[in-house]
Amino acid sequence: MLRQLKMQQLLGLFVGVALVACQDKKPEHLAPAASALTQTAPAAAQSVVFVVDSASSKTAFLMEAPIEKISGDAPAALEGELFVPLDDLSKATGLVKVDLQKLTLYQQKREDDKSEFGERKKNDLQNQHARTWLEISDDAPEAVREANRRAEFRITRVEAASVTNVQALSGADRKLTADVVGDFRLHGRKAEKRVKVELSFHYTGDKADSVNVRTLAPLQIGLEEFDVRPREAFGKLAQRTLSALGSKVAQVAPIQLEFSARVKP
Repeated sequence: MLRQLKMQQLLGLFVGVALVACQDKKPEHLAPAASALTQTAPAAAQSVVFVVDSASSKTAFLMEAPIEKISGDAPAALEGELFVPLDDLSKATGLVKVDLQKLTLYQQKREDDKSEFGERKKNDLQNQHARTWLEISDDAPEAVREANRRAEFRITRVEAASVTNVQALSGADRKLTADVVGDFRLHGRKAEKRVKVELSFHYTGDKADSVNVRTLAPLQIGLEEFDVRPREAFGKLAQRTLSALGSKVAQVAPIQLEFSARVKP
């Protein structure tokens, strides 16, 4: 009887260890760890410096799963600078950041994949969960909250521009498309990303005074890639994994950005 009891205790211990090991298992395609990104020096001496107008900036995403849609808006949350040599866009660089504390999530639900989605509503509990997953919730240490507070995109180059020399165009409004490539950092992880954008430069006479930037295709951010996964509290992973929530939570956040930036005085 005693031997059987000990075997049961050992079995329980092994099961507990296995559950903890499974819970702590890192995602398969995890981006490398990285500290906060810093602004790179302009690649061209003649670069014009554009400063992002935070107040008018828009950051949004829509994650679609079979029975639930989760959308997010972070108005007036973006800041940063762009260094743009107007005669050669391929050498443009910059750094933009989004304050995730300004992010609000909304939810649309349905009973099954044949039903209509309900009204888009803010869910306070879901917003709290999102902050816990990102480790920017109130129970996280202040240093951790600050380290994870911003999503950052450091532009290293511009490719496939429909026009590379903005100066060669004419008129007050000069529009083109391009692929922006750079380092994206979220939740202490960094990976190279590419996004197609529309750039609209406004000129007064022969001088550029502003540029409007708008994504033409979303910036695709995998949650597991950046270790954003279910957590019950700071330092405590939830038993249900992200894949287990597949019908309720999409695993990729397609981010759309739009902002204006003015020439730095």
